[in-house]
Amino acid sequence: MLHNIPTELPSVILRLVKEEDAAAFSSLINQNHEYLREWLPWVGESSDVSHELEFINACSERAAVGMEFHYAIVVDREIAGIVSFNQIQKNNRCATLGYWLAKPHTGRGIMTSAVKALITAGFEYLGLNRIQAGVAINNYQSQAVCDRAGFTKEGVLRQGEWLHDHYVDITINGLLKPEWKT
Repeated sequence: MLHNIPTELPSVILRLVKEEDAAAFSSLINQNHEYLREWLPWVGESSDVSHELEFINACSERAAVGMEFHYAIVVDREIAGIVSFNQIQKNNRCATLGYWLAKPHTGRGIMTSAVKALITAGFEYLGLNRIQAGVAINNYQSQAVCDRAGFTKEGVLRQGEWLHDHYVDITINGLLKPEWKT
């Protein structure tokens, strides 16, 4: 997989996460804690550098064997979020997409551009045939990213995810290589 992926926005690039990013991710998650916690079950009470370093090291190990790829979304040389293939099923040529963006960077097309760039890389460099994303049914911003990227809503997993203290229904969105328009 590529170490750096350009996007259609000149000020935005994707690059594989690295150990030096731990402090920046910890700070970004803590600064955007309430915003991110609304839809991300992995956001706890707070983030610390050691936790983020552990996450990054695990990402690097899984990337080395082609199981996952996690990219920092870098906007004007500042980390703004992550876009990832969280799970790659090599035998099915399928990957599950995940993403998050700090609140100050939303509403500017950054995430849509990042998702489209990763999709292109997945189809062109990983030989994927299918990319899917599960999105909480009421997470309208995240669902809009999938819509703008050309995903098809395929169904709903009722109570498909535990979100801190309750279940949420998850929309399954899928995109096939023959449907992808770069």
